[in-house]
Amino acid sequence: MASASPKILSASPASTDTVDNSYLRTLVGYNARRASLSIIEVFMERMAVYGLKVVDFSVLSLVAHNPGITSRQLCATLGVLPPNLVGLIAALDRRGLIERRPHPSDGRAMGLHLTPAGEDLCGQAEQTAAQLEVDATARLTATERKTLIRLLQKVYD
Repeated sequence: MASASPKILSASPASTDTVDNSYLRTLVGYNARRASLSIIEVFMERMAVYGLKVVDFSVLSLVAHNPGITSRQLCATLGVLPPNLVGLIAALDRRGLIERRPHPSDGRAMGLHLTPAGEDLCGQAEQTAAQLEVDATARLTATERKTLIRLLQKVYD
């Protein structure tokens, strides 16, 4: 008895014009992730010239705007586990970008501060990030951009 031959699907990939993603486009997570992916790729390219990853940039910026911040405060703000932050802080220290100083009110803690080299690098990186934000949201008005940021913050704050 001969078996029926299987149907062969076309080998050509489907065009995105024919894919129904209307349900996914109603989901906050899907849209947030798609927007994040479109921005983060360019962010990583632009920060590579400074030798910074996303979390490195975040740490430097937080230290710049909060001199004396503790590792515990950084972990809480960034949602990073302490063991993961230890290596990151050590790497930034080895690069001469941050330094530890005794915390003025907590004798057990060390406060983190940018070195002059860290201040220079952070300033340049923040300018690059600001320009990226403008570029990435070019199709939004300034008001729409502020609204988008406010609405995203309402999701995670």
